[in-house]
Amino acid sequence: MVRPQRGLTLIELLIAITVLAVVAVLGWRGLDSIVRSRIALTAEMERTRGVQLAFAQMERDCANIVSAEASYGHPPLAAEQQRLVMIRRVATENQPVRLQIVSYRVKDGVLYRRASRPTRDLAELDAAWLENPQNISREEVALEAGVTSIAVRVWATNANNWRAVDINAPQMEPLPAVTVPAIPNQPAAAPAAYTGLEISLQLQGTANRMTKVFLLGAV
Repeated sequence: MVRPQRGLTLIELLIAITVLAVVAVLGWRGLDSIVRSRIALTAEMERTRGVQLAFAQMERDCANIVSAEASYGHPPLAAEQQRLVMIRRVATENQPVRLQIVSYRVKDGVLYRRASRPTRDLAELDAAWLENPQNISREEVALEAGVTSIAVRVWATNANNWRAVDINAPQMEPLPAVTVPAIPNQPAAAPAAYTGLEISLQLQGTANRMTKVFLLGAV
């Protein structure tokens, strides 16, 4: 006896199609979420890498900053209008030690670095120090975009805390001197030299600052 073959009814077919459609939508949403998360994570990693490279350049500059005695009348470290300026030494093979003025500033959401030509000519060094940053943007190198502000603090020899620096000062000024507390029956202490620099960058879309501490004149 041959039994008649039984196929799917229309209702069963519609139910199967509906289930497959729901599974497909759920799968697409999951895949879309993974792709979006990957894109966001990649962008965040690229930003972090860019900031790390900027900090690495700052670390090299800070390690080679000159002492107050070797800066020829200029402060080794100064600040003005969202700009940090320092004088560093440049030592290359078969070349005498030369001086270079390096500045960091934030403009239009971009962190820039500018470095003058290494020189031993004091007149050229003075001219580089006095140059107006508004007229030298073509010589600046963009280190990282999406930076809204920069904050600076310094640490002095024998100090017990960080000292904030007003980087929004209207004119170029050396960082304020820190005086070591006097000891009874001892000569007055001289202003302390700065040995540490803390730089904090505020990035767009982030609540916390990215902060790095550098030793000054570590080499």
